[in-house]
Amino acid sequence: MGEKLWGGRFKKKLDKEIFEFTKSISFDKRLAFYDIEGSIAHAKMLGKSGIISQKEKELLVEGLKEVKKEILKIKFENEEDIHTLVINLLRKRVGDVADKLHIGRSRNDQVVLDLRLYCRNEVKEIIGRIRKLQISLLERAKKLKALTIPFYTHLKNAQCIIFAHQFLAYLQMLERDKERLKESLERIDIMPLGSGAGRGSTLPLDRFFLAKELGFSCVSENSLDAVSDRDFVIEVLSNLSILGMHLSRICEDLILFSSDEIGFIEGDDAHFTGSSILPHKKNPDPLELIRGYSGKIYGDLISVLVTMKGLPLSYNRDMQLDKPPLFDSVEIIKRSISVLGKIISKIKVNEERLKKASAKEFLFSTDLAEFLVTKGYSWQKAHTLVGKLILESEEKKKPIREMSDKHLKKIIPELNKEIISELLEPLKSVRRIKTYGGSSPAEVTRQLAIWERRLKRD
Repeated sequence: MGEKLWGGRFKKKLDKEIFEFTKSISFDKRLAFYDIEGSIAHAKMLGKSGIISQKEKELLVEGLKEVKKEILKIKFENEEDIHTLVINLLRKRVGDVADKLHIGRSRNDQVVLDLRLYCRNEVKEIIGRIRKLQISLLERAKKLKALTIPFYTHLKNAQCIIFAHQFLAYLQMLERDKERLKESLERIDIMPLGSGAGRGSTLPLDRFFLAKELGFSCVSENSLDAVSDRDFVIEVLSNLSILGMHLSRICEDLILFSSDEIGFIEGDDAHFTGSSILPHKKNPDPLELIRGYSGKIYGDLISVLVTMKGLPLSYNRDMQLDKPPLFDSVEIIKRSISVLGKIISKIKVNEERLKKASAKEFLFSTDLAEFLVTKGYSWQKAHTLVGKLILESEEKKKPIREMSDKHLKKIIPELNKEIISELLEPLKSVRRIKTYGGSSPAEVTRQLAIWERRLKRD
């Protein structure tokens, strides 16, 4: 064990098993650079405030810069936590002056600072990765604007849409994720250092100088809340859970579309995997894993919520356990976004399957009903008559397209083969869509242009 940041009132050394149980270095080592960044700012503040001499400040800052260069080569296992490790490494370089670095500071406010710096950096990176995924989706959508596909409700064929419209829906989902993460940055952007253990300090700590040095736009208002607050961690995990859910839903669509029964798409050989017993198999394993990992993120969110729900103010050691779930979810999300973008960029589309699936007559039942509405029918009457026409087709096992004019008019007087031919054609069907945000070629083209401009601007 290295030298502790505490221990003066203890007569015995910490039991080795207890030490192993309580130490956090195995996971909080991820905060090393953030801890050093915060420590450099703290040393500068101590010097500016006259709490330590300028020479001591310079020794601490230069020593910390040296530690930063070497810390990745250090073995972490024998220290209690990252804060202790940094001080002990610093002591080897600058001597006892290292002990002055902790003046006016507690691990309570130090760790929450490190976490905020970590979250700020990682959230920005995730936002950037989402944008790259959106660009992959947009490029794919551009290639699909001339193809039609059924969309589904209850996993049953609903209506015919332009295939690009489905990818535009994914873009919209991910945009909300970006917005939520950007909003969370506002609540991450609060500088807690100077709160001490929970009440502040009798020393003249310049917290606003610290905020400026560390790039925070504001300083925490309540010292007790500052060291107790993990809302920002929970908010990040909540946002990642929603993002994970969206990634999972996109993957589920792609898994279904690549199935043998549907076969709209095929994954690249470099992205899908095979079976050890079935030579013919080409499995969407990465998509299934992204879908599965979303549940892991939910578990991470719940674990932190459960940890925090019964804690009294202010800091409690339970809060040490907020880091593994946070780190875990951040890494899962970053890898999932990267993998999904790679898969989407290389997907092959089976146009023949799409044409066949888009030609199913029942996809156009609403087109038929809306046509009747233009002839003065109420919606209920139109719906009922089209339902009877479909029932007739099913019972007689005769496609509507093959019914004679006489047969058609017997059920719906306004119909004939020419009208049926017009109403049951996929591309003509989508061209008739008039609503803003719908799946008409004009609307899809407009949306593609909007996303092109939006993603270039981001």
